[in-house]
Amino acid sequence: MVTAPQYLFNPADKPARRLHRVPLVIATDTSVKGYGALVNHPDDIEIEIVRWPATGWRAVDEDSGDEGGWVEGIFHGEWQGDVLYGRNDAVSGHYVLGWSTDDPATARTEHPSCDRNQVILWHLNYHPDGGQLFFPQQPEPFVVPVALPGDDLALEQVIAFWCDGTKGLYIHPGIWHEGIFPTSDRQSFLDRQGRVHARISCDLAEEFGVYLSVPLMPPGAKVRD
Repeated sequence: MVTAPQYLFNPADKPARRLHRVPLVIATDTSVKGYGALVNHPDDIEIEIVRWPATGWRAVDEDSGDEGGWVEGIFHGEWQGDVLYGRNDAVSGHYVLGWSTDDPATARTEHPSCDRNQVILWHLNYHPDGGQLFFPQQPEPFVVPVALPGDDLALEQVIAFWCDGTKGLYIHPGIWHEGIFPTSDRQSFLDRQGRVHARISCDLAEEFGVYLSVPLMPPGAKVRD
């Protein structure tokens, strides 16, 4: 029986797994093509809404099935020690997005026990009903893991976009992703996404026996004091 993932937990309760390192790609108009687009202003992009699928041979009327529209709220990303939490006010979601230690058993919330140069990612999801926009409220860099559509997800398909914080990132319906990873202690984003909010999930440890190591800084970048 398929159940919804448990998004709030103590990382120390998770087992140690092998780490698969995800390539970090600088987000440009060219590199994000196929995944979505960089956005100068939230109103520059229309949130794609996918028409409700027909269940038989009769087609859904063209003037129906996509009228739910989108919702808007603030997505918060906040580090508490080694653990990165996310809260999406648009859909009333609260999550453990990941942690910074190689072994989840050593992750602490009181204070950082290591440099925050990575997020250890346990989960990916996609929304078949609509696209999603993350627009930063503070002009600071952030990272978003993504993979192209398809239920037969492969680890080699996953990349992460490093965004410099001057533009928002829009992703198409069906793009595998996880919440925003701030490179600072906390960051907030204007979030717009389909109102239906269908979510297809992949528990990486259960399916592949690994966690994903997502870098937070491009090679040669300096961590701010």
